[in-house]
Amino acid sequence: MKKSILKKIILVIVVLLIVIQFFGTKKNISNEVSQNAIDKHYGVPANIQEVLKTSCYDCHSNNTDYPWYSNVQPVKWWLEGHVNEGKEELNFDEFNTYSIKKKLHKLDEVIETVRKNEMPLKSYTIIHRNAKLSESEKLELERWANDVKNQVRATQ
Repeated sequence: MKKSILKKIILVIVVLLIVIQFFGTKKNISNEVSQNAIDKHYGVPANIQEVLKTSCYDCHSNNTDYPWYSNVQPVKWWLEGHVNEGKEELNFDEFNTYSIKKKLHKLDEVIETVRKNEMPLKSYTIIHRNAKLSESEKLELERWANDVKNQVRATQ
């Protein structure tokens, strides 16, 4: 009796896993380069651009480089939530739409979260090992963010 209940439960779970595969999500992929991107308005040296692309842009830009497993539910939903939350917090492709006050605040947050090892997320760097920031990359990012803050202030 207990075996038949267990079999039914497993069957229901398998059917549910199959059914949810048909529910898609909107992928974060843009065909256009935003004219509001940070690098269109402020200096972003090549080494910093590389760090941003490797460690930040999947969640903080209009283009995510999706891994193969992003096509499997419920991972699709989980990734979509992370990307949307990341873009809501800071979107480097929409940076120039922010007010001066917000730009300065976001740059302060970049410095703080990198300094405290809060970004990139540990769950991200487990799979994307190359996204983990070295101490020198953290210092370079901090220097760059401070330089951009000075550029933003100069536009006031």
